[in-house]
Amino acid sequence: MSVDLAPEFQRTPDGTVFRDLNGNGTMDPYENPGLPVMERVEDLLGRLSLEEKAGLMFHTIVSAADSGRLADDESRPGRNGAQELVSGKLINHVNVHNLPVPTVAAQWVNELQRLAVSASPHGIPVTLSTDPRHSFAENWGASFTAVHFSAWPEPLGFAAIGDEQLVRQFAGIARAEYTAIGIRAALHPTLDLATEPRWARQYGTFGQDSDVVARLALAYLDGFEGEQLGGESVACMAKHFPGGGPQQDGEDPHFPYGREQVYPGGMFDYHLEPFRRAIERGVSAIMPYYGMPVGLELDGAPVEQVGFGYNRQIITGTLREKLGYDGVVCTDWGLVTESNLFGRQLSPRAWGVEHLSVEERVLKIVEAGCDQLGGEECPEIIVGLVQKGLVREERIDASVRRLLRVKFDLGLFDNPYVDERQAQSRTALPEYVEAGQRAQARSVTVLKNDKVNGASLLPLARGLRVYSSEISPEALKTAGFLPSTAPGDADVAIVRVNAPFEYRDHYMLEASFHAGDLDFADDTVRMIRRIAEQVLVILVPHLDRPAVLTPLEPHCAAIAAVYGACDAAVLRALTGEINPVGRLPFQLPRSNASVVASRPDVPGDAGDPLYEYGFGLRL
Repeated sequence: MSVDLAPEFQRTPDGTVFRDLNGNGTMDPYENPGLPVMERVEDLLGRLSLEEKAGLMFHTIVSAADSGRLADDESRPGRNGAQELVSGKLINHVNVHNLPVPTVAAQWVNELQRLAVSASPHGIPVTLSTDPRHSFAENWGASFTAVHFSAWPEPLGFAAIGDEQLVRQFAGIARAEYTAIGIRAALHPTLDLATEPRWARQYGTFGQDSDVVARLALAYLDGFEGEQLGGESVACMAKHFPGGGPQQDGEDPHFPYGREQVYPGGMFDYHLEPFRRAIERGVSAIMPYYGMPVGLELDGAPVEQVGFGYNRQIITGTLREKLGYDGVVCTDWGLVTESNLFGRQLSPRAWGVEHLSVEERVLKIVEAGCDQLGGEECPEIIVGLVQKGLVREERIDASVRRLLRVKFDLGLFDNPYVDERQAQSRTALPEYVEAGQRAQARSVTVLKNDKVNGASLLPLARGLRVYSSEISPEALKTAGFLPSTAPGDADVAIVRVNAPFEYRDHYMLEASFHAGDLDFADDTVRMIRRIAEQVLVILVPHLDRPAVLTPLEPHCAAIAAVYGACDAAVLRALTGEINPVGRLPFQLPRSNASVVASRPDVPGDAGDPLYEYGFGLRL
């Protein structure tokens, strides 16, 4: 964006360009780009009203209108649009959900940043964040399908490949695409471990192995943040401290039936290790999970059975004091008040403190050691707590200091605008798209590859007649195959299936969480058997979490698992055009009964698995 569209840019007599954010015509210390960051932070902190400080401590959701105009943004019942958040509540951290095409998104971001200058007393810029949006899973509570950006495998796919440099490449490309439209904070990576096979959020993890998760997470941070935060960086929020994954019965704590987090195998420190490594490296922010620890003891003392965002022993005792973390701690979304999305209500995830009032919940979160409340927009509660003497303003200052430092480190105070004319040309570049598709293909994990007429079925020879009800004829032709309309007329069938789950839709967002047991429906088993009676079957299961392949395996000549892959990537892997090198990032159990008998915090604890962690054939 040209600075002539932002009249707050001024020039001092010696030629220094600065943003006159408070409109007084002079360059105050916090506006001076030549001063050290902490000097600027302290100067601004001393100028802020209590209301401005409170606004910084909230990080809520907005959705950009397809028109790119703030006035057209949709607001939810009981929730505000971006204009009211920034100008009325002085909130300047927003998690953007809906995004229009890149050029229009950039226009919306610039309009929002101009509003921040004109509507807030000290012109604090807006930090725009997002959940992951570079892969295939669409879940408004966790991730978005890649639309305007390049598409890559889910993190499980990176774990299957195990290449740290590839993760750095991805993160660098994602950073470039984010910054092109003004997104400067990533509500990721996920450092949780995939130790409970039924848990719905495994697709966003780097698998079950703590060391692999830590190594790939550090590469991820390298690509997004760089050696240190700067004007081209995206600040990361590592989650979910002290490690989601060991959920009782595999249920997710977004919902009341999944609030318990348990450690029957005594593996708390194992789940903590990726966070320890990320903290040693440096990470801008950390998000605790919703989960409520049950039966956990630390240093010989029982841990309070309240959600981690409310838990002083976890946030202050473990994260701040034991691990020495002094960055931003932001709660997961919706711990305090009810949410409403698409007309559906969701009670706050106030696990263990359901009896507390809204004010008491906010107080407990602040006392636990958190700096920011995710998904909430009630800064007046913070103001009231200070005015009533329940929280000292010095405590608020400690959080605001951390939050301001990140904004200054990112260069947002000096220039938060993006070039609207270049936004489209800096996203989804052909080389980005190709790199993403190659990664999808490389992550394919070959689990079975029978010999047919003395030779392995895979890689598939071009020119074969292929039946597939899931892959389009056009994609098959592009890959060099002859599409068949019936299994009996084909040389081979390629069958794509999703890992099974129990569909639920009682609570808001619940339908997007693939939970429940891991057995395929009888109809799916019969369908595979029926096709196999007519032609060789290549099964391509999408594993967003483990699946019990036991009843399907005997009917398949080959099995190639994916973790987010388009049809073209699958076919490039099956033909060997791109070598599939994936290895399982988690164990595949032989039966659901073995999962029920396993311990949620222990990796690979299902006895006698069908396929062990790390298994993968080579072509």
